[in-house]
Amino acid sequence: MSMGVTLGVPATTRAQRVVRSRGRSKVLALLAGTVLLIVAMVASLLVGVRTIAPEIALQAFLGFDPTSVEHVIIRDYRLPRTLLGLLAGSAFGVSGALIQAATRNPLADPGILGVNAGAAFFVIVAVGLLGLRTIDAYLGFAMLGAVAATAVVYAVGASGRDGATPMRLVLAGVALSAVLSGIGSSITLLNPQAFDQMRHWSIGSIAGRDMHIVATVAPVIATGHLLALVLARPLNAVALGDELASTLGAGLGLTRVGVAIAVTLLAGGATAAAGPVGFLGLMVPHAICWFSGPDQRWIVILTAVFSAILILVADVAGRLLIAPDELEAGILTALIGAPVLILLARRRKATGL
Repeated sequence: MSMGVTLGVPATTRAQRVVRSRGRSKVLALLAGTVLLIVAMVASLLVGVRTIAPEIALQAFLGFDPTSVEHVIIRDYRLPRTLLGLLAGSAFGVSGALIQAATRNPLADPGILGVNAGAAFFVIVAVGLLGLRTIDAYLGFAMLGAVAATAVVYAVGASGRDGATPMRLVLAGVALSAVLSGIGSSITLLNPQAFDQMRHWSIGSIAGRDMHIVATVAPVIATGHLLALVLARPLNAVALGDELASTLGAGLGLTRVGVAIAVTLLAGGATAAAGPVGFLGLMVPHAICWFSGPDQRWIVILTAVFSAILILVADVAGRLLIAPDELEAGILTALIGAPVLILLARRRKATGL
């Protein structure tokens, strides 16, 4: 008996040390992410074809001079671009984390499950067929498209004997994205003048946006983030399986409806403002999971921070790689995300879906 107790104490101590160590790593990751996010935002304000000194950028906020080219660049061009990167990047990342948790599918994200494609397609319809031109007009279409795509993918994936398995949902999402992209391209060819100013948007870009766009989508995305934080705890139970989650008192139906609403707000709002930026919701939650563990509360918070960092870094890199021209942030995130998707598909857990 005494021997069993003696042997049990070190095991308990080791478990407690693991929990404490992981808790410290999460806090350190949040602190490091916050610092990196500040650095990325400062770089987004200062770096570009015309690099601006920090003291001049500070003067643009403290004593704006409309006759100064540098002040106008900071206030009218780079500040909205930076804020939109913060909003859209975090929105795409968190929406991917929510979808992965709700479906227990490591390959799920708004792009792969067709959510981004649905939002983008409805925006194309609003612009090309209905003649809408402002984000106020087509923001609702973007969110409606996100809802419609989610419903179609789930309905198609749930058909058959096995129900909505992860692989069925992925295949349905990829197929829907391909169909909507093809139809959307046809609409843009029928009315190229209407889409002349949306070429960069269709790739995924945070350039050329003004503060009106930022102010329009900020409340939508902020509401989505708040809902994601509320859903994080019940999603921890969902990750254990439907039966065990029900036993623990998690409302599965209510949780999944909440996830659908949050993803609609996040992916729909971000897509309306920045276009269908892909792979953020796939890459970042996985990277966070590897060192933070399965707690969705930490995954949501850290994903929001590091997704914003990634899109801001991609945007700054796009300004420099082919200067004086620019590469859209969506191109660079796709270049990074495609190899990541291949690596995930080759992993034993992913291939076993």
